[in-house]
Amino acid sequence: MNTQINQMTTVMSRVAIGCAVALLAACGQSTSTTNTASAPGITASEIKIGSTQPLTGPAAPGYSEIAPAANAYFQYVNAHGGVFGRKITYNYLDDGYNPTTTSSVTRKLVLEDKVFAVFNALGTPTHLAVVDYLNSEKVPDLFVASGCNCWNDTSNHPYTFGWQTDYTIEGKILGQYIQQNLAGKKVGYFYQNDEFGLDGVKGLDQQLSAVASRQNYVPTNTNVAPQISALQASGAQVVVSFSIPAFTALALLTAAKYGYHPIWIVSNVGSDVPTLTGLLKKFSQGAVGSQLLTGMVTDAYLPLVTDASNPWITLFKGIHDQYISSLPWDGNVLYGMAAAYTFVQAIKAAGRNPTRSGLVHTLETTKLSGGPGLPPYGYSSGNHLGYLGVQVATIGADGNATTVGPVYTSSDSGPINQYSGTPATPPSSGIPS
Repeated sequence: MNTQINQMTTVMSRVAIGCAVALLAACGQSTSTTNTASAPGITASEIKIGSTQPLTGPAAPGYSEIAPAANAYFQYVNAHGGVFGRKITYNYLDDGYNPTTTSSVTRKLVLEDKVFAVFNALGTPTHLAVVDYLNSEKVPDLFVASGCNCWNDTSNHPYTFGWQTDYTIEGKILGQYIQQNLAGKKVGYFYQNDEFGLDGVKGLDQQLSAVASRQNYVPTNTNVAPQISALQASGAQVVVSFSIPAFTALALLTAAKYGYHPIWIVSNVGSDVPTLTGLLKKFSQGAVGSQLLTGMVTDAYLPLVTDASNPWITLFKGIHDQYISSLPWDGNVLYGMAAAYTFVQAIKAAGRNPTRSGLVHTLETTKLSGGPGLPPYGYSSGNHLGYLGVQVATIGADGNATTVGPVYTSSDSGPINQYSGTPATPPSSGIPS
């Protein structure tokens, strides 16, 4: 009898193991304990990824630091054994913030360089030119460096995932701040005339019922005098700006030239203090610096770069000093490293020998910790949004940002909620386990 029971137990164990193996295979995860060439861009010793970045052009100031910063984190990971023994090779190409160039260099990455995934490609108008192509080729399109809610289209773009808080959510939370703290003041908008600015306006309009003036710009025209004049003429006492850093600086300088000093509320992507300070000095030929930033309101979904007590800042600042000390320590560098950390989280969770579809499945089904972020990620099978909220911050006379109030989370159309969770802490190695 005992022999029969033992035999039955052995058979059942084998069946259970077989089912587990079959399930992993169905999810695109290999059960092998050795590295194999499991997908394009994956060899026994390498994970090859690529990106398009504005290393030149109107979005280059500040943003050109992001990819080198991400690469510095990958170098750190590689120096500590890589991912299952594989080294990450990151090839980022300049597109000049030009959608036509983005299309050609993206095809080079996919067809010639044969990258496993496109990682953190930067820009709303530029990435819209290639998102259909990447999904048709079933190339993981991970953590787009843009808060457009268009990356959350799981039906048409199942291989694309956002990362930073989307602009509509950000606009809603900034609009709520205006309601609660600047009630009664006339509000005007200054925004980039594409999905970046328009998504921010969608969020603002959900919270604000009256807008004195709506002014937009295109990044190929640096003359913003007509827009600023119209805002001033409207009597707008508060100007909400969804602008890249160069156009934030141009708007500030033009307003100051006209003696126009509203309260500026600027999207996270256009408010990095070191970047803006440098641009203000450059555009004014040294006559103006950070003094125009005093009192600016913005928001954050990552810890502040000046918070030396934060363990994520300690980790990333140390990597910065070791690998890219020639670059400024600012929000763009922090952004690049934080996004790279998320990629390492995801690729490790996808298993030793990942496939493209398996990585997508992993992101949709695995609960990744929020890493350095203040809010949680939104990833699921029906949601490809990254961080789900922000914390408002203000810039003081010393040029440093200070967070104000709690972290809030939301969706593009749902209510705004106060987030009660606590941020994750980095592992002792600085590398996701």
